Formats: sequence, structure tokens, C-alpha cells
Amino acid sequence: MSRTVAALLLAAGRSRRMGRCKQLLALGETTVIGRCLRTLQQGGVNETVVVVSQDGQEVAAAAEAAGVCSARVVVNRSSDGDMASSIMAGRAAVDPEVSGVIIALCDYPLVTPATIKALLSQHDSFPERIITPRHQQQGGHPLLVPRTILDDLKEGMTLRDLLGHDKRRVQAVAVDDPGILIDMDTPEDYLRIRNILKLG
Repeated sequence: MSRTVAALLLAAGRSRRMGRCKQLLALGETTVIGRCLRTLQQGGVNETVVVVSQDGQEVAAAAEAAGVCSARVVVNRSSDGDMASSIMAGRAAVDPEVSGVIIALCDYPLVTPATIKALLSQHDSFPERIITPRHQQQGGHPLLVPRTILDDLKEGMTLRDLLGHDKRRVQAVAVDDPGILIDMDTPEDYLRIRNILKLG
């Protein structure tokens, strides 16, 4: 049975360590957020909800300009704007009938469509488990969380709380994708990613 999976692309970060909005940085012919959206689409995700901050109008515009027709934008109106509040804001906008939700971060723009496909395939086999990608024995992002488990996330909790609640419900999938481990927080990280992509 093929199951329906949506994605939440978390794009509400303040980019304090970067010094400028990381979601809007150029990567080739698109932006960081545009690349992340296309990766999800090419990986087989049919519905993506992009979560931006209250002052994220430019990020929202860049998401809409990426040309991914399945992407919708919602605003995280929480004053602290942490990851859990972004997930809850986006979760409310996702079709309630989906069986799983990929939690993707703009901080990881090198993730490949093949990794998204691997998460979806593993979800088909293990629909009740949280699917985590691993590369060379290291866990990374994004995660695929069953909708029933994601609905357990409440105010004051973190995504780590969900993962740690019962380790038996976490299923790893090996991927040939170092991008799941490459975080982009600083100007140095951005230059490293541009070099990996041979963008000069």
C-alpha cells in the first residue's frame, strides 16, 4: 500500500549566526529555500507546508517564486518561534488524512531527492515508526514522523522528546547522502556548501 506523506519545511529561523537571512541566500539558479522545496518535490512529496516567521514576508515570497505548485506558506505566530512551535503551526495546515510528515529544515540544503524517496519507501514498510536517515552511521535530517505521533507534540515539548519517548518506534534508513549531515548556520558553512556545489 502506498501511503500519503506531506512535508513541513521549517523556514522561520532568525539566521542570527549567518548575519543575513539564510533562506534567501543564492544557490545556483535558485535560493536555499527554493532548492529545499525542489528536493522535496523531486523526492515525491505532493504537499509541502512552508513555515515562516511573523516577519518572514520575503521568505514567503521566495517560496512562492520557487514554482513548486504544491507548496503553501503558513506563519508561526509564536513569540519564541522555536522548532516545536513551527512544527505545530505547520501541522495544523497539513491534510489530516496524510499518514506521515517529513520534517525538513532549510539548514540542510544539500539533502538529495534520493534521500526523500528512501524515507517514503521506508514509511511504506514501517508506517508506525519515525524514520531517520543515516549516513556512515551518523543520523541526520530530515525525519519522517507518522501523523499519529506528530499529533502528540504539545506546548512545551521538543521534537527530541518525541524521538526519545520510545526508541523502539524509531527506524533508521541508510542513505548515500552526506547532505543529511551538513548544517548551514554560518557564513563559513555557506561558503563550504557553495564549494561542494562547485558554485565558486
